[in-house]
Amino acid sequence: MSFDFSSLLWMAVIAMALQPLLMGRWFALKREQAIRAIEKTHETRVITMIHRQERRSLFGLSVSRHIDLEDAQTIIAAIKETPSSVPIDLILHTPGGLVLAAMQIARAVEAHPAKVTVYVPVYAMSGGTLIALAADEIVLGEFSVLGPIDPQILGFPAASIVKARDMKPVAEVMDLTLVLADVSEKALAQVKRGAVEILTPRLDQAAAEIVADKLAGGHWTHDYALTAAEAKSLGLPVKVGMPTEVLDMMKLYPQPVQQSGVEFLPVELPRRPRV
Repeated sequence: MSFDFSSLLWMAVIAMALQPLLMGRWFALKREQAIRAIEKTHETRVITMIHRQERRSLFGLSVSRHIDLEDAQTIIAAIKETPSSVPIDLILHTPGGLVLAAMQIARAVEAHPAKVTVYVPVYAMSGGTLIALAADEIVLGEFSVLGPIDPQILGFPAASIVKARDMKPVAEVMDLTLVLADVSEKALAQVKRGAVEILTPRLDQAAAEIVADKLAGGHWTHDYALTAAEAKSLGLPVKVGMPTEVLDMMKLYPQPVQQSGVEFLPVELPRRPRV
């Protein structure tokens, strides 16, 4: 059987098109093995929610992810099918997303009878932090961070919209600003109430309201990095020390090569002189 140049060219094109799918399948198998290994070591049920840009399509295009209703449906189903006596390890890596979806997941986490531990290898911002608040224990790495849970309206902090309205007499405020401020006040009240709800099993009512106001009240910018020390000072059940197996599993969620400018070589230990 002979191949001409055009046949070889088409085979190369097909191989390039299939490569992202084959690599994605390989990473999926490796992730399954890693999850099974963590479950065996920790004697828990492992659920992951990792939001990164991955080569997900046929042509290797990057897709950015955030917490959505599909995530909520999947995680809730996984929690409900977990036996009530089995602890859960929930591994989070997310910039946040829909408040509705995050609250649904947080309530499912809180409702699980056995211990739920949230692991944050790098960051769990906004809705990710809201979910973490429902856990019995939050495990952070040395440089891992959480973030504020203040709601955003049309890309602007709700607390800032309310503040902008209050800085002027009502007669000088645009109708659109008044409408947005009204929505913002409702959003702030709803998120604070939701945070208090998921915090009260571990904190008393007064302490839960203080933490909810601090995280949801617009005291920081939305991308503020809340360190383990600050989270502990708020009374959150934070533990520092990320297991190696969780960090190793994160390597199985790669960024597209063209998206990263970071490169490094393996460490070479100095050779010992021979005697």
